[in-house]
Amino acid sequence: MSRRRDLIARFAAATLLLAMGALSGGPAPAAEKSPVNVGLIYSKTGLLSAYGAEYIEGFNVGLAYATHGTGMAGGHRIVVTERDDAGDPAKGVAAAKDLIGQGFKILGGSTASGVALQMAPLAKENNVLFISGPAAADAITGNNRNTFRSGRQTYQDVLTAGTIVGTNLRNKKVGVFAQDSAFGQANLNAVRAVLGAEGADVNGVLAPLSANDFTPFAAKLKDLHPDLLYVAWAGTTGPAMFKSLDDSGVFAATKAVTGLDQRAAFPLFAPFASRLQFLAHYFYEASTTKANLYLVDALKKQGRFPEIFDNDGFVAAQMMVHAIETADGDDVGKTIAALEGWSFEGPKGRQTIRAADHAMIQPMFVARLQGSGNAVEPHLLRTIPQGALAPPVRPFK
Repeated sequence: MSRRRDLIARFAAATLLLAMGALSGGPAPAAEKSPVNVGLIYSKTGLLSAYGAEYIEGFNVGLAYATHGTGMAGGHRIVVTERDDAGDPAKGVAAAKDLIGQGFKILGGSTASGVALQMAPLAKENNVLFISGPAAADAITGNNRNTFRSGRQTYQDVLTAGTIVGTNLRNKKVGVFAQDSAFGQANLNAVRAVLGAEGADVNGVLAPLSANDFTPFAAKLKDLHPDLLYVAWAGTTGPAMFKSLDDSGVFAATKAVTGLDQRAAFPLFAPFASRLQFLAHYFYEASTTKANLYLVDALKKQGRFPEIFDNDGFVAAQMMVHAIETADGDDVGKTIAALEGWSFEGPKGRQTIRAADHAMIQPMFVARLQGSGNAVEPHLLRTIPQGALAPPVRPFK
């Protein structure tokens, strides 16, 4: 009898399992793998908060794109934690140390170059993956093997500007107007390295980050009598600065080039747009890649258009997803190896992470603003292919 009861019990158990399978529509799904924590440290507040808002907006759309809406990479759920550095290196480092102490192995962000340049050595010391962006300082590239970037670097801005002024720079005077910050100093140094090497006489005028009256600086720029004025600016004081230079007659006295800023600033350029050409890191009308169309469509549904640094956040998400999928988790050595030499299509076009120093080799754009009043839009003049914009290799420290 005992054998008979055992057979009946086994039959009942098998029947129950079959019934459960039928009710659920099939076998139970495989268990989800351990989650991967990602920390994003950027300017939620402070001078560059508008750029920070674009970065996180682009990151969220890019994460949806790269994970096909699942929020998962290789079976690992990506859990994102945001921290505000307010553009202050000390706050950025403190936030990074806190997240690293909690076991985070992947960090991204740094809207400000000054923050990124403090974060990079910290990543090496603690062996975490750090994907910087939108910070543009050249010294981020090649800083160490743990550090990557999702945006462009200043050298690429200057190379793009060089295509605007041509190659015959012998004895030409080039003026640089920038903020006295890591970003501004990097721009001045890059212009000296790139255009100065072609024979240009480069002189810089640097304004404090706190400056609100730009008339004295406009007078200094006019006294330089430059053949070309290169303006490198970031933050909310940009519109007032450009208006002051125009009111002082600077743009009427020389050829000027600057970076394309946020769309809200476009109408402010209307009165003197014909006297400016713009080097463009990104504007949504310049590209028709699948990634860019996805970004544009996602934000249009929210009643917005992509801004300049939506691209950097989007690409950061692409990089993190690829690294986690390839490494099957957040093993730092494996995520670094996954990104080195990786070529992919981002919103701008085909991009490649140079293995030698982690420079992001990418296309850039030259544009002109057209229109009047509030109806001012950028129009693409030409695309500079990624192969023409590779900065010199900076060996890892």
